[in-house]
Amino acid sequence: MNNKILLAHGSGGKLSHDLVGGKIIPPFTNPIINKMDDASVFEISGRVAFTTDSYVVSPIFFPGGDIGKLAVCGTINDLAMSGASPLYLSLSLIIEEGLSFEDLERIINSIKQVTEETGIKIVTGDTKVVNQGNADKLFINTAGIGLIPPGVNISGSNAIPGDKIILSGAIGDHGIAIMSQREGLRFEMPVESDCAPLDTLVSDMLAFSKHIHCMRDPTRGGLATSLNELATQSGVGINIKEDKIPLHVAVNAACELLGFDPLYVANEGKLVAIVSPTHAEEILNVMKQNRYGKESTIIGEVVEEHSRKVIMKTTLGASRIVDMLTGELLPRIC
Repeated sequence: MNNKILLAHGSGGKLSHDLVGGKIIPPFTNPIINKMDDASVFEISGRVAFTTDSYVVSPIFFPGGDIGKLAVCGTINDLAMSGASPLYLSLSLIIEEGLSFEDLERIINSIKQVTEETGIKIVTGDTKVVNQGNADKLFINTAGIGLIPPGVNISGSNAIPGDKIILSGAIGDHGIAIMSQREGLRFEMPVESDCAPLDTLVSDMLAFSKHIHCMRDPTRGGLATSLNELATQSGVGINIKEDKIPLHVAVNAACELLGFDPLYVANEGKLVAIVSPTHAEEILNVMKQNRYGKESTIIGEVVEEHSRKVIMKTTLGASRIVDMLTGELLPRIC
């Protein structure tokens, strides 16, 4: 059993210290976390964004990522959607007894790769081990802090009629990747999760223009749910065009096969931005220069009509209401 997590690794004794000090802390070494105090101390000034989330995805490994990459990217993206530059992150692990050290190290290394790419520092955390059967291999909780630059005012309540709606790329990749891995489905064209940190994409956008009114990463509930949330928060109507929404061929085929509407399928590396119409084309061009925004496109606009509703013009020329997701389309996708 020396290659697996034991319940004793969560006891607070020597095995706990060996696990945390030998396996978890070293990849994230920095002056703040190295002190190993009960609370991390650092200096920060200006407007601050703070977020937290928990990740219980099953399976914990999937095409394009794993629960570790998902957790860190998800928290970074939540900060970025407020315009913040992510600075510090907490990382708490709830490990099921029996998880192999090999799997744990693979996840820790995945997290390390994201922190090195983005520059965000993991400065505090916690580790618990629970009895076998009381978790699903590994749950992760994160909290993140970021600094909002002067002049940035991004909120779901800031959309105004005339604004343009930009989507940063094809939808549905993450949800279909999770489903295919979970159910053992194989497609002619493999589907990978779009899991990615979007902070550089957002910083590129803000470096060009502060006329970005709203941003949201369409995770659970997909694009449809995010657009409905923004329409409700701002008290406006939203019009989108189906033929403007990017969708990879394999994802489209999978959705047709499984009976899913891709508008409601989760994403983990896309954003939707509502921006001033006078700056929309320029912001779009900036997004396309970033590796995570190459497929960006304008998919619609904000209108005064049908307040708090999203209307889509279909490829057949008809119009349909795109309502909020009711129930669970894909369980345990993040």
